[in-house]
Amino acid sequence: MPELQFAEGVLARLQAHEGRRYDERAYLFVLAAVEYLQGKLDARRHVSGQELAWACRDLALERFGLMARTVLDCWGVRATADFGHLVYAMVDVGLLSTQPGDSRDDFTDVYDFRRALDEGYAFGGEK
Repeated sequence: MPELQFAEGVLARLQAHEGRRYDERAYLFVLAAVEYLQGKLDARRHVSGQELAWACRDLALERFGLMARTVLDCWGVRATADFGHLVYAMVDVGLLSTQPGDSRDDFTDVYDFRRALDEGYAFGGEK
């Protein structure tokens, strides 16, 4: 994701919000996952927290393969709830938006992180 960078000041606002809990690359990864998911849809639309959590899993496996969980762990992402924290931090600073009924809890326990990332990888691109 070297092509993505935050505009000056945005990262500082995010880190002030989350207390440097996550690496900058975690935020950029979630934004990339939003685009990844939108690219798989017939038309752009609002996506649910669960849909985005699964898209994060799929993108991580596609980009990082067997190292997916390790990479996310280095960025501070250790459970699907972390995707919710990242999303809602970006909502709070105006990078993303929500709809009525959306909740940070929509990201909680969507899947078992270890199992989905470690066992979700298949050699040769087959899942």
